[in-house]
Amino acid sequence: MKNRKRGFSLVELLIVLAVIAALIATITPVALNAIQKAKATKVGQNIKTLASAFENYVYVSGKVPANLTDIGRDIDVKAYAVYYAQDETSGTYTVVVKTSEEARKVILEGVLAGVEEKDYTTTTPNFTSLENGFTGTVRYHYIFNFTNY
Repeated sequence: MKNRKRGFSLVELLIVLAVIAALIATITPVALNAIQKAKATKVGQNIKTLASAFENYVYVSGKVPANLTDIGRDIDVKAYAVYYAQDETSGTYTVVVKTSEEARKVILEGVLAGVEEKDYTTTTPNFTSLENGFTGTVRYHYIFNFTNY
Protein backbone atom coordinates (compact mmCIF):
# COMPACT_ATOMS: atom_id res chain seq x y z
CA MET A 1 0.00 0.00 0.00
CA LYS A 2 3.00 2.31 0.12
CA ASN A 3 3.35 2.39 -3.68
CA ARG A 4 1.07 5.47 -4.02
CA LYS A 5 2.95 8.69 -4.77
CA ARG A 6 2.14 12.02 -3.17
CA GLY A 7 0.61 14.81 -5.30
CA PHE A 8 -2.41 15.49 -7.43
CA SER A 9 -3.51 13.59 -10.46
CA LEU A 10 -4.06 15.29 -13.81
CA VAL A 11 -7.84 14.83 -13.50
CA GLU A 12 -7.89 16.54 -10.10
CA LEU A 13 -5.93 19.52 -11.44
CA LEU A 14 -8.24 19.85 -14.46
CA ILE A 15 -11.30 19.83 -12.21
CA VAL A 16 -9.83 22.58 -10.03
CA LEU A 17 -8.99 24.67 -13.12
CA ALA A 18 -12.52 24.21 -14.46
CA VAL A 19 -14.04 25.36 -11.16
CA ILE A 20 -11.77 28.44 -11.09
CA ALA A 21 -12.66 29.28 -14.70
CA ALA A 22 -16.38 29.00 -13.90
CA LEU A 23 -15.99 31.33 -10.90
CA ILE A 24 -14.11 33.90 -12.98
CA ALA A 25 -16.76 33.75 -15.72
CA THR A 26 -19.45 34.38 -13.09
CA ILE A 27 -17.71 37.24 -11.30
CA THR A 28 -16.41 39.23 -14.30
CA PRO A 29 -19.77 40.68 -15.49
CA VAL A 30 -20.67 41.66 -11.93
CA ALA A 31 -17.38 43.49 -11.48
CA LEU A 32 -17.70 45.29 -14.83
CA ASN A 33 -21.25 46.39 -14.00
CA ALA A 34 -20.05 47.73 -10.64
CA ILE A 35 -17.37 49.76 -12.41
CA GLN A 36 -19.94 51.25 -14.81
CA LYS A 37 -22.27 52.10 -11.94
CA ALA A 38 -19.47 53.80 -10.05
CA LYS A 39 -18.50 55.89 -13.08
CA ALA A 40 -22.10 56.94 -13.77
CA THR A 41 -22.61 57.80 -10.11
CA LYS A 42 -19.47 59.94 -10.16
CA VAL A 43 -20.60 61.83 -13.27
CA GLY A 44 -24.12 62.32 -11.90
CA GLN A 45 -22.86 63.56 -8.55
CA ASN A 46 -20.43 65.95 -10.25
CA ILE A 47 -23.28 67.41 -12.33
CA LYS A 48 -25.50 67.74 -9.24
CA THR A 49 -22.69 69.35 -7.28
CA LEU A 50 -21.97 71.91 -10.00
CA ALA A 51 -25.67 72.77 -10.28
CA SER A 52 -26.02 73.14 -6.52
CA ALA A 53 -22.78 75.14 -6.23
CA PHE A 54 -23.95 77.57 -8.92
CA GLU A 55 -27.29 78.04 -7.19
CA ASN A 56 -25.68 78.50 -3.76
CA TYR A 57 -23.19 81.00 -5.14
CA VAL A 58 -26.00 83.13 -6.57
CA TYR A 59 -28.02 82.95 -3.33
CA VAL A 60 -25.07 83.90 -1.13
CA SER A 61 -23.34 86.53 -3.25
CA GLY A 62 -26.33 87.88 -5.17
CA LYS A 63 -24.45 87.63 -8.46
CA VAL A 64 -23.36 84.94 -10.87
CA PRO A 65 -19.84 83.51 -10.68
CA ALA A 66 -17.28 84.74 -13.19
CA ASN A 67 -15.94 81.24 -13.88
CA LEU A 68 -16.08 77.65 -12.66
CA THR A 69 -13.25 78.08 -10.19
CA ASP A 70 -15.40 80.61 -8.30
CA ILE A 71 -17.98 77.94 -7.43
CA GLY A 72 -15.59 75.15 -6.50
CA ARG A 73 -12.04 73.98 -6.53
CA ASP A 74 -10.71 70.90 -8.28
CA ILE A 75 -13.37 71.10 -11.00
CA ASP A 76 -12.28 69.38 -14.19
CA VAL A 77 -12.85 72.36 -16.48
CA LYS A 78 -12.00 70.27 -19.53
CA ALA A 79 -14.85 67.84 -18.81
CA TYR A 80 -17.55 70.15 -17.38
CA ALA A 81 -19.10 73.46 -18.42
CA VAL A 82 -21.89 75.59 -16.99
CA TYR A 83 -24.13 77.91 -19.04
CA TYR A 84 -26.82 80.16 -17.65
CA ALA A 85 -29.51 82.60 -18.70
CA GLN A 86 -31.11 85.08 -16.34
CA ASP A 87 -34.54 86.67 -16.54
CA GLU A 88 -33.90 90.09 -15.00
CA THR A 89 -37.55 90.84 -14.22
CA SER A 90 -38.42 87.65 -12.34
CA GLY A 91 -34.96 86.74 -11.04
CA THR A 92 -35.26 83.29 -12.59
CA TYR A 93 -32.15 81.48 -13.79
CA THR A 94 -31.98 78.66 -16.28
CA VAL A 95 -28.75 76.75 -15.86
CA VAL A 96 -27.28 74.06 -18.12
CA VAL A 97 -24.47 71.83 -16.86
CA LYS A 98 -22.70 69.92 -19.63
CA THR A 99 -20.14 67.15 -19.48
CA SER A 100 -17.95 65.28 -21.91
CA GLU A 101 -17.42 62.36 -19.53
CA GLU A 102 -18.82 58.99 -20.55
CA ALA A 103 -21.37 57.11 -18.47
CA ARG A 104 -24.19 54.67 -19.10
CA LYS A 105 -27.35 56.72 -19.55
CA VAL A 106 -29.65 54.26 -17.78
CA ILE A 107 -27.52 54.33 -14.64
CA LEU A 108 -26.96 58.09 -14.88
CA GLU A 109 -30.73 58.71 -15.05
CA GLY A 110 -31.11 56.78 -11.80
CA VAL A 111 -28.63 59.10 -10.12
CA LEU A 112 -29.79 62.32 -11.76
CA ALA A 113 -33.38 62.64 -12.96
CA GLY A 114 -33.75 64.89 -15.98
CA VAL A 115 -30.34 64.35 -17.52
CA GLU A 116 -30.39 64.37 -21.31
CA GLU A 117 -28.00 62.59 -23.62
CA LYS A 118 -25.77 64.19 -26.25
CA ASP A 119 -26.41 67.75 -27.06
CA TYR A 120 -24.05 67.89 -30.02
CA THR A 121 -23.34 71.59 -29.73
CA THR A 122 -20.64 72.90 -27.45
CA THR A 123 -22.36 76.25 -26.96
CA THR A 124 -25.86 77.12 -25.87
CA PRO A 125 -27.51 80.03 -27.71
CA ASN A 126 -28.51 83.05 -25.60
CA PHE A 127 -26.69 81.63 -22.57
CA THR A 128 -23.61 82.98 -20.84
CA SER A 129 -20.79 80.49 -20.47
CA LEU A 130 -18.69 79.70 -17.40
CA GLU A 131 -16.50 77.27 -19.31
CA ASN A 132 -12.78 77.50 -18.77
CA GLY A 133 -11.22 75.29 -21.40
CA PHE A 134 -14.09 72.85 -21.94
CA THR A 135 -13.03 70.35 -24.60
CA GLY A 136 -14.47 67.27 -26.17
CA THR A 137 -17.90 66.27 -27.35
CA VAL A 138 -20.82 67.05 -25.06
CA ARG A 139 -22.26 63.70 -23.99
CA TYR A 140 -24.85 64.76 -21.41
CA HIS A 141 -26.46 67.96 -20.26
CA TYR A 142 -28.63 68.74 -17.26
CA ILE A 143 -31.00 71.72 -17.24
CA PHE A 144 -32.50 73.21 -14.09
CA ASN A 145 -34.23 76.43 -13.06
CA PHE A 146 -34.26 78.41 -9.83
CA THR A 147 -35.39 81.82 -8.65
CA ASN A 148 -33.24 84.19 -6.62
CA TYR A 149 -35.45 86.37 -4.44
